[in-house]
Amino acid sequence: MLPKVNDLVYIQVASADNKEADKECKSRIADIEDDFFLIEMPIEIGSGRIKRLFVGDELSVYFLTDAGIKNYFNTYVLGFVDDVVQLIRIRKPEPESITKIQRRNFLRVVAELEIAVRLKDNTRFVAHTDDVGGGGVSFLCDGKFKLTQGDQVYCWLLIPYKNGSIEHAPFEAEVVRTKKLETGKTLIMLKFASISDMERQKIIRYCFERQFDFRNR
Repeated sequence: MLPKVNDLVYIQVASADNKEADKECKSRIADIEDDFFLIEMPIEIGSGRIKRLFVGDELSVYFLTDAGIKNYFNTYVLGFVDDVVQLIRIRKPEPESITKIQRRNFLRVVAELEIAVRLKDNTRFVAHTDDVGGGGVSFLCDGKFKLTQGDQVYCWLLIPYKNGSIEHAPFEAEVVRTKKLETGKTLIMLKFASISDMERQKIIRYCFERQFDFRNR
């Protein structure tokens, strides 16, 4: 079951800032196409302020059925359309992905991307990721690099998109876990400690592209 034109939708925007992530906005479905919804500019509930969205923003959305049941889905911002008022284009979810349970975790996908890492002692090396997501990444590195839980690292992630463009996303992260592998490599799991919204959006956009690649195989 999908929302219909003129249905109200309630939105929360994925953010590392818990205060921002907890803010709820409301909008309305203005039009429906094959692969996307067009929604009106969201309004923050309580303050009445317009919530500005950006391409790549990951959204947790719910709408109400006639019986008052909340139906949740995750989506992201594809772009904008100038009509009488500006509308926002968001990815239409697969009907089977709609659930009565809210899922607000950042999307995470398996991906082997090049990542440059600088440690606090200024040691530098290049590695490859094991997975990436809007909340953090994990990568494989040589066991000679001694990283432990709580260490801070500075990274630059190379992100290739389907259209052939390449972006770099710099960020600071904290090591949350390490795991020695039989290959002699070490798996380093990171969560973002400091990353701009623009850089996070680059990673989320890549994750959604990868997710749709997997789904269409």
